[in-house]
Amino acid sequence: MTGSADHHDGATAVPPGYRVGDWEITGFLAAGSWGSVHLARRLGPVPDGEPAEAAVKFLSTAGLAPRQARALAETADREVTFSRMTEHPYLIRVLDTAVISDPDSPALDGAVALVMERASRSLLDELSTPAEGNAAEALPRDAGALLIQIAEALAYLHESGWVHGDLKPGNVLLMADGTGRLADFGLAAQIEGTHGYAPPLGSPDYLPPERRSEQLSERGVVTRPATDIWAFGITAHQVLTGGAFPFPGATPAARAAAAQEYAEGRTRLRLGPEILPAWRSVLTSCLEVDPVVRSGHTMESLLPRIRAAVRETAPRNRRRGRWLLAAGALVSAASGVAVWSGLLGGGQAQAATVRIHVFNIDGNCKDQTERLRACSLGLARDPHRKYDANNVVSHRVWHGDVLKTDCVVNDGDRVEDEKGIGTPRWYSIRFDDPAEGRAWLPSVRTHDDPKVPVCEDTTGA
Repeated sequence: MTGSADHHDGATAVPPGYRVGDWEITGFLAAGSWGSVHLARRLGPVPDGEPAEAAVKFLSTAGLAPRQARALAETADREVTFSRMTEHPYLIRVLDTAVISDPDSPALDGAVALVMERASRSLLDELSTPAEGNAAEALPRDAGALLIQIAEALAYLHESGWVHGDLKPGNVLLMADGTGRLADFGLAAQIEGTHGYAPPLGSPDYLPPERRSEQLSERGVVTRPATDIWAFGITAHQVLTGGAFPFPGATPAARAAAAQEYAEGRTRLRLGPEILPAWRSVLTSCLEVDPVVRSGHTMESLLPRIRAAVRETAPRNRRRGRWLLAAGALVSAASGVAVWSGLLGGGQAQAATVRIHVFNIDGNCKDQTERLRACSLGLARDPHRKYDANNVVSHRVWHGDVLKTDCVVNDGDRVEDEKGIGTPRWYSIRFDDPAEGRAWLPSVRTHDDPKVPVCEDTTGA
């Protein structure tokens, strides 16, 4: 090993030139409380079929409290064990592992290094970053194929006796050719009979309701393949809707509370309106409340249904023969305007619409999981008339609601928020039911800044 390392913002900073086995660090990629990821190049000749570049994840226990150090060491051991025992085209490939021995670099001495395939970005990046620039250069993503790839990877894991345990868009990596890979196996657990044991960690948005009642033992919490099936249902819903969650709420805690209400039978499952029947059937099975019932829908049995849903909902008019899932949006080459897709059926031209999130500055309302009338906001009939009770439609909205907008007016009635910040900017809101026409949302009621054209017509048609 050559070079030196220190800690930067709580993560291990590894300088260019540092060597790990046959690899040399060339740059920085990402960091978190668990460690850091760096770009590396292969030293010496590149074997046939092998990559010349890779991503190296460093997991260091330096500076951690004893309990944190043990937990991170267990995570590293789990990733190494998993990588040695599994191999599938839709799992991120671990090319090499090493335990760093470098007394001159206390921050790295004893760290575990995982040398992995390098991805272009994550599915989370794809869903979160608006497409910009020349639409013709947008990276094409076949959303149907991506969901099949995730499902095939999970089916392989479950058949091999593993639960991923942390499936979410951030752990689905997209390669340069557009294919997907499952990654981050720090919470993966081997199944012993019907279940395994994992650390009591995970992302609230993707944990099934039964996790709340699972007892923590010395071995961790019980985890089952049904945990991954629930997480697949949430992730698939996001892919099919451009990032929207099936449970309402502006924060992970609020969405987890909404999921618990559904689990307790106090609300019904409300999937995005753009999701077509074939997909609704699949997602409803994945989001079964009872884990026993959900376990009956194995990934192996869901795969034919997922493939059928892809075939049945594939647009006949696909540009370049593929869905364009660029940040959850289709991109119109003619106008350069992002068009939210959700897998639309049929060959009809779709309105150029993008998603917009409602924002209510009232803290009491932002934290509400119930749709209280007092916390609702009105949409105007006419953006150029005074915004009062005589100029609102019957349709009410709440903080965190996701609406569809296709254009904007910049010269409407000036509206101020509770802090006195005002603007005459209004977004046209399109409803799924054409009979409802459209309404108008003042821009002070959203923190989004969608790239939409100026409205040519401000009538309700």
